[in-house]
Amino acid sequence: ISKMEVGDGVRSRNGLKSAPKLHINGVVKVANGTSNGKTPVKTTWGDFTETFEDTPLWTAVVTYIGYGVLIVFGHLRDFMRRYGLEKIHSVKEPIIEGFVPLYQSFESFYTRNLYTRIRDCWNRPIGSVPGAEFDLLERTTEDYGVSFKYSGDKIRALNFGSYNYLGFAQNEGPCADASQSTTEKLGVGVASARQEFGTMAIHHELEELVADFFGVESAITFGMGFATNSMNMPSLVGKGCLIVSDELNHASLVLGARLSKSSIKTYKHNDMVSLEKCLQDAVVYGQPKTHRPWKKILIVVEGIYSMEGSIVRLPDVIRLKKKYKAYLYLDEAHSIGALGPQGRGVVDYFGCDPLDVDILMGTFTKSFGAAGGYIAGSKKLIDHLRCYSHSATYATSMPPPVCQQIISSLKIIAGLDGTGEGRKRIRQLAWNTRYFRRRLHEMGFIIYGNKDSPVVPVMIFMPAKIACFGRECLKRGLGTVVVGFPATPIIESRARFCLSAAHSKDMLDKALSIIDEVGTLLHMKYSRRPPPNISENDLYLDFNQHRDDSEENGVVA
Repeated sequence: ISKMEVGDGVRSRNGLKSAPKLHINGVVKVANGTSNGKTPVKTTWGDFTETFEDTPLWTAVVTYIGYGVLIVFGHLRDFMRRYGLEKIHSVKEPIIEGFVPLYQSFESFYTRNLYTRIRDCWNRPIGSVPGAEFDLLERTTEDYGVSFKYSGDKIRALNFGSYNYLGFAQNEGPCADASQSTTEKLGVGVASARQEFGTMAIHHELEELVADFFGVESAITFGMGFATNSMNMPSLVGKGCLIVSDELNHASLVLGARLSKSSIKTYKHNDMVSLEKCLQDAVVYGQPKTHRPWKKILIVVEGIYSMEGSIVRLPDVIRLKKKYKAYLYLDEAHSIGALGPQGRGVVDYFGCDPLDVDILMGTFTKSFGAAGGYIAGSKKLIDHLRCYSHSATYATSMPPPVCQQIISSLKIIAGLDGTGEGRKRIRQLAWNTRYFRRRLHEMGFIIYGNKDSPVVPVMIFMPAKIACFGRECLKRGLGTVVVGFPATPIIESRARFCLSAAHSKDMLDKALSIIDEVGTLLHMKYSRRPPPNISENDLYLDFNQHRDDSEENGVVA
């Protein structure tokens, strides 16, 4: 699929119009979700375009064979360990009579025989600021990944693994200076919860700034992004409520939904026909057994799905939310700051009204170079969370230096610092994203996701290539993240590149050269389809600007 616009779909049984479906690895996926049956979805940055190319059949077969070989040899090694024919390097749970094992047998088997062998590709400690480049601490292992020793040397590499979308992960500049000043004035911690003695003037300033930035009545902040989802959702819904969740939602959303004790239904990723079917059934049939109406129906989606590089079809979700009188929970952890002409996330990207989203959630850990999360919305919603949220009641308040980092970076993004630095970074990230994706497509790689998503998954597929790709890239000075089963489907292993406004064109070209070289070495150029039709002019986003003045605004030409 080079490019597919929504609206070219077919009429389904229930009269809804769906976009063409893709059979990916035996699973039906929908290109660009589905439309409302009238016109293609448009964004403030042009057409909504996503690509999900099929896994080549022979590649899928060889991938399954590769995992099969690893499992067979894993069982053989376990057999040899049992009889003392092979030294036991990894820790194995003892079998104690009368006690249930703490771990499932396959989980420990997978960790022992597959994951540990390539553990050096993960958990790599860094010894510098995670900016456009960073220093990795060199380490070696003598027991096949069970333990590591540090050599004392550092490896300098391009950083394409951190979520530093706008380049605020810095130890110098206005944000760092302001945070240092706040540390000297207010200290490094509050040592109390918000409802006791943990609320300071800087917390109020931050929350007012967040609410103003999103154009809503109020906002509340928390010290941990994961807990913002997992600990707040139970205070919004409970027994007798229904959560309709995208099948690819983050673990924090899944945990929050389970802790709420609500009923949960999942729908196919970004498939509006599947979502509407869930909502129709919920309204028509009500609760199981009693068939009473649900107390609340909450639709839970993400802005950017960090493993797929996909963007939620927000206009269609809002339309269905209004049609079936449901509530909408939008997690913008990866999209806030990274999308939209003003950097206000996926709502800004589609030009939607923020008041149409009942719960706006996001984190400060990515685009803001800080920590923590927020929920924004109506004053009634935020007042409720202040009283009933576990995070607000029991968790320690966000440290003042972290608050200041968020305030300083948010003011730059919003243009409140009196400069055009925020707009420049937003445009730079958008340009980097389209340029990087276009070049990878041209090289012949299979990449997933939206053309405007700064998360770029490059498909690896085969298990042996997961470790090899990560190691070979690092040897050449490129640090990135490789992901395999169980974080992804078994034959959808991938490398995930995260772009940043801090990356210059020279850095992008160097990274692309390394990826091209390693991809050729490992025969990873699986794509058999023409690249998407992204012209040179498409790289320059229309923010009421033209290509001629792009250099003046900081966008690399």
